[in-house]
Amino acid sequence: MENAALWFRQFGHPEDVLTLEHRTLAARKPGMLRVKMRYSPVNPSDLIPVTGAYRHRVVPPKVAGYEGVGVVVEADNPALIGQRVLPLRGEGTWQQFVDCEPALAVPVPDETPDLLAARGYINPLAAYVMLKKWPVRGKTVLLTAANSSCAGLLAQWARGQGAQRIFGVHRSQNQIAALEQNGVTPVSINEVSVLKETARHADVIFDAVGGELATTLLQHLSVNAAFISYGLLSGQPYQLKTSLIGPQRFHLRDTLAVTAPEIWQRWFVELWSLLAKSQLPEVSLFALGEWREALREFAAPGRRRKPVLVF
Repeated sequence: MENAALWFRQFGHPEDVLTLEHRTLAARKPGMLRVKMRYSPVNPSDLIPVTGAYRHRVVPPKVAGYEGVGVVVEADNPALIGQRVLPLRGEGTWQQFVDCEPALAVPVPDETPDLLAARGYINPLAAYVMLKKWPVRGKTVLLTAANSSCAGLLAQWARGQGAQRIFGVHRSQNQIAALEQNGVTPVSINEVSVLKETARHADVIFDAVGGELATTLLQHLSVNAAFISYGLLSGQPYQLKTSLIGPQRFHLRDTLAVTAPEIWQRWFVELWSLLAKSQLPEVSLFALGEWREALREFAAPGRRRKPVLVF
């Protein structure tokens, strides 16, 4: 049996360095689950490591992809065969078969559709954990990259948690309506004076961009506010300059590395019910062999649909 997988063997632009390779499927190691993948989305967190941005902890050759849903097809425990799971924190998920430890496979409830489950890890768990660590009840929240999937969930769940007001930084006029429907007050990235004033009144900033935008916000943040850096979509670090606020870095991988699997497995029990009531972008489906088209869809200006690879 063969396994088709998207590998990167050097750092670079994903379209240039990713290759679809077919190899004979090795025998499963005892104790591991073998999961036949069904769907895996395309996220910034999948592509940024391919560029070399995290070369201190990501070393090629590797299979790309961090999340997705599949079905257990081999296991030491026959009762697990046929169960839908998220195979987390193991091999890359942009391949037909993923082997993972049973403790790191998150069971998917019967009532959760595949395409929702496939997107149930990176953005939802990050938003969920950040709001646990930095509660926002009664506070003013500012989100950068406000139209991203993670920021969209942060906005919805912050509102449910009792945030007083939520502002969202956007790049284009066609993003305003979606933000307002989500209960977010839009702030243009080009209106620097408004950005500065909003930062002064913010109690919590969740930043996924870094770079010049984060630097500007940090310079005008109240000394009692919290600045959480959870992404680097700009590809550039922020500068502290004269800021009195020390940014707090959040990375989901780091959090899970120091959290017992049974604890974050319990997080998912609550997360599935939250996701069932949440609004996520529509999806565009691409066969694995159409991965280049999926990446182009992902990079398209004003994109509103989430590209998802189908296995």
